[in-house]
Amino acid sequence: MSINLEKLKSYNFKFKKSFGQNFLFDSNITDKIVKHSLPLSNTVIEIGPGAGTLTKSILKSNVNKIILIEKDKSLIKLLENLRDNYSFIEIHNKDALNFPIWKLGKSPKQVIANLPYNISTKILINLLKNSNQFTKLTMLFQKEVANRIVAKPGAKNYSRISVISQLQTKVKILFDIPDTAFFPKPKVQSSLVEFIPHINKTYDYNFKKMEELTQFVFSKKRKMLRSIFKKEGGSSFLESINIDPNIRPGDLTLEEFCKLELNLKQI
Repeated sequence: MSINLEKLKSYNFKFKKSFGQNFLFDSNITDKIVKHSLPLSNTVIEIGPGAGTLTKSILKSNVNKIILIEKDKSLIKLLENLRDNYSFIEIHNKDALNFPIWKLGKSPKQVIANLPYNISTKILINLLKNSNQFTKLTMLFQKEVANRIVAKPGAKNYSRISVISQLQTKVKILFDIPDTAFFPKPKVQSSLVEFIPHINKTYDYNFKKMEELTQFVFSKKRKMLRSIFKKEGGSSFLESINIDPNIRPGDLTLEEFCKLELNLKQI
């Protein structure tokens, strides 16, 4: 790890808290991440490559194109030096939150990333919105967020991100990563999550409306549905679409969320 840190210092790099920078320097871990991402697609997109440790692990496998998206301008020179040895690396000095990642590269394509934790869910929502553009997403999250992503109805941590993730993809936690694998050392544990986009939708729904619906109901998660949808007719409305009016948002199944989205005139 010290060699990597010394290299960063030689580029006058300073860690920025505002960017949520916790670099993964353990090459054994990054090799394991790539192993769980195999087989690699034609295009591999990495968000927030930082010092390039995960990038180097990707390069050990058979890959045609790697696209790196790095917001921190002070890291670009280091990444460009890596590109000098691999002409198929493409670098974008962009903010991943405001950049159409799904439009990059040729299909099939996938994302492998150690996401900045302060914006990880926002990036995830953007990717899920365009999940049909990817074969797979393999990304690191704060362990608490990862557990929310895979949570099922009835669980305390079942949330908006659980519903949207599971409607768009098949998700599972691959393995946990200790805080000692990062520098600076984060105050949380991390988990690697795999998202496999559904080729055919199990349920019919509008993504934008589902975003609005889940945000609305989970903001009132302690209330019963009959109270939340009082303006729509309360119990009579919910019973007409075969949803129990006496349950709370955290008990709604994916199918029931889709029924609500389909039958609500406005949210």
